[in-house]
Amino acid sequence: MLIWVPTTEAARALDGLAGADVEQVAPDGSDLPASAGDVEFYVPPFFPGPPAIAAMQQMPRLSVVQALTAGIDRLLARLPDGVTLCNARGAHDASTAEWVVAAILAAVREFPRFAREQAAGRWSYQFTDCLAGQTVLIVGYGSIGAAVERRLSGFEVAVHRVARHGRAGEPAVSPISQVGDLLPEADVVVVLAPVTRETIGMVDAAFLGRMKDGALLINAARGSLVVTDALCDELSRGRLRAALDVTDPEPLPPGHPLWTLPGVFFTPHVAASTPVSAARALALVRDQAERFINGEPLTNVIAGAY
Repeated sequence: MLIWVPTTEAARALDGLAGADVEQVAPDGSDLPASAGDVEFYVPPFFPGPPAIAAMQQMPRLSVVQALTAGIDRLLARLPDGVTLCNARGAHDASTAEWVVAAILAAVREFPRFAREQAAGRWSYQFTDCLAGQTVLIVGYGSIGAAVERRLSGFEVAVHRVARHGRAGEPAVSPISQVGDLLPEADVVVVLAPVTRETIGMVDAAFLGRMKDGALLINAARGSLVVTDALCDELSRGRLRAALDVTDPEPLPPGHPLWTLPGVFFTPHVAASTPVSAARALALVRDQAERFINGEPLTNVIAGAY
């Protein structure tokens, strides 16, 4: 079985895998190797560009596409008929959850402001807010949301959870249809939902308008879930704050209002860019390839729209 992987590290992860021939190929728009006709198992780059996505259409024997990310919206839109798509659910839980908690704490304790004051050589004493006693609403409560909640367990916060479908039991999860009722209670709103037809633009003016004055929006999902103009309007008025790992557009172009608006800081889509995430994603690739070679069921199979 021929497997294409995008990096040397990914190729090393498959060393010694019986029944596998591995080639390192990261399609970049140039002509594909002739071996594209023999690829059965394809691992696109971590951030697959249009050439890496379009390459799937030139692999007539392709059976499995294994993403290195949890989000697979761009791959799903171009997936050839009959090909199984698997995501990397679970591989990035720890890293992304850690970023979320770090972003919440940095915003609540105003670390970006203190960093600016340090750079200017000013000793600027000031009271700050505190996370203890606040309410955190997680919108898109899956494995990453659960990892966030575990990491928040020692911070004396109340956690509310929302997912596409409500779930009874412990912890209780409310359906997305009730998010409007929960937003006014939340001091921190963490967006972790996948990209679907229903979630694109979900955080719009009405959603943001339901958030309480001074609330903090955290987006560690995808930029397209937030209507950027609506968020910019709230930030420019100083009513809301935000910490973002993703933006729309992305990368954020020079001169965009988000660069200079008050109450916002962002990182360039790095929440899952850690050695832990990389190692776990590659371990998943090896496990999935071995399962496929041995005729065993794959994990993380994407069914339907997501």
